[in-house]
Amino acid sequence: MVLMSQAGSSQYIHYKIIQCKVRYNVVRSIASNMAESKKKEFFGSGRSSWNSLKVIRNMNLDGVVIGGRRGNQVIVFASPPTEDAVIATEPLTKEDLVGYLASGCKPKEKWRIGTEHEKFGFEFRTLRPMKYEQIAELLNGISERFDWDKIMEGDKIIGLKQGKQSISLEPGGQFELSGAPLETLHQTCAEVNSHLYQVKAVAEELGIGFLGIGFQPKWALKDIPVMPKGRYEIMRNYMPKVGSLGLDMMFRTCTVQVNLDFSSEVDMIKKFRAGLALQPVATALFANSPFTEGKPNGYLSMRSQIWTDTDNNRSGMLPFVFDDSFGFEQYVDYALDVPMYFAYRKKKYIDCAGLSFRDFMAGKLPCLPGEYPNLNDWENHLTTIFPEVRLKRYLEMRGADGGPWRRLCALPAFWVGLLYDEISLQNVVDMTADWTREERQMLRNAVPKYGLQTPFRDGLLKHVTQDVVKLAKDGLERRGFKETGFLNEVTEVSRTGVTSAEKLLELYHEKWGENVDPVFEELLY
Repeated sequence: MVLMSQAGSSQYIHYKIIQCKVRYNVVRSIASNMAESKKKEFFGSGRSSWNSLKVIRNMNLDGVVIGGRRGNQVIVFASPPTEDAVIATEPLTKEDLVGYLASGCKPKEKWRIGTEHEKFGFEFRTLRPMKYEQIAELLNGISERFDWDKIMEGDKIIGLKQGKQSISLEPGGQFELSGAPLETLHQTCAEVNSHLYQVKAVAEELGIGFLGIGFQPKWALKDIPVMPKGRYEIMRNYMPKVGSLGLDMMFRTCTVQVNLDFSSEVDMIKKFRAGLALQPVATALFANSPFTEGKPNGYLSMRSQIWTDTDNNRSGMLPFVFDDSFGFEQYVDYALDVPMYFAYRKKKYIDCAGLSFRDFMAGKLPCLPGEYPNLNDWENHLTTIFPEVRLKRYLEMRGADGGPWRRLCALPAFWVGLLYDEISLQNVVDMTADWTREERQMLRNAVPKYGLQTPFRDGLLKHVTQDVVKLAKDGLERRGFKETGFLNEVTEVSRTGVTSAEKLLELYHEKWGENVDPVFEELLY
């Protein structure tokens, strides 16, 4: 694992904040400091200099630190160890939080593609979900055979890290790869294939397989194991207070998402709006979760439907993104109003569920009286917000069901073709400019049930989707990396209007004799 020095980290973050020329005072203040000497840049007196240093030094870029070595293996503490960062002695300001988001801006030549995907592990013999003990054996096996560093929470292994890739566990043991930021879709698909090869090499020896689907098709909540992660215990206790389907989201869903960069605040806004408007299109194209507890559930994407009653304070279509006033600051205001889940101190998660981050910034958080947050706390808080598109120091497209490996490559191809090509992006912005708030919400509500057959204006969503897929293909062609083949899966879905979920339902009613068990073979990685 490569770790940056403290000075190197500071200079890097300082550069990133300067690079994004937004209108906020903290960024302008830091930019003006760049004209002065290096000494004054980092150690000058006054509130402005302190704010600059505070933004820089409170960040932990990797989110993990070395905890120790055993033999040739690195042991990594669970995410992020805020007590090891510089402790805030003054309150964070809203400008600091805005500056954190703004620091994500990158010139186009540095844009990258980050793909994350989850999958269900199950026992070949019984089809039951993997138990934690089996997961621990699997993680240890991958670490030892393929040289991954272990991530520990207490004495429990909860994940792996290798370079800029990580493997983590979702609440019900869903196995997630968070991929490295890569330049091309060929690299992305090679990463997926390498990951699946390594996982299968170890898992098959343990009698374990992995299923690519968006919702657990056979087992009830009571059958799903609970992972030994402190943050998930806090969420599990809080979820039933704010929605009826939050535990289903935690324990029985799998998704694939792609993380993409922006060059400026204006570029972020265009991509955010395009991504939100077209997220129902992605949900329909990748719909792949039609079964619950062994029977059809009435939806093509049950995973997407579940988010409609998980926690509406932290999910949804974010209509304010389409307001003329939208920018980094408005997203910060939104995020500050989302109730907290936890804070992380002394390698433990502190239950702050339902409390206000604004109170935390004022030193008035009941669970941590008198303490102020640092930017690691802010970074943690941003990960507990779950809209259809999420802003951190990059944008996350979050609307797709988990699926077979070809679709793991197809989702980033879809969004890269649309958002990383200026012509396609502008065409999407123009296409969706007159879509009303009510129409966008209607699509979000209807697509989980009707997929591409959702009525929209004078036709079906299928017809819009065909135009959108063509824009994505054109965008990939202009990139010049011969990546259009990764769209073959979704091109066929858009042409026919028949989703993976509908094909599974047909198999269930005909070839499978209304037995869901064969899906574990049909969608086996």
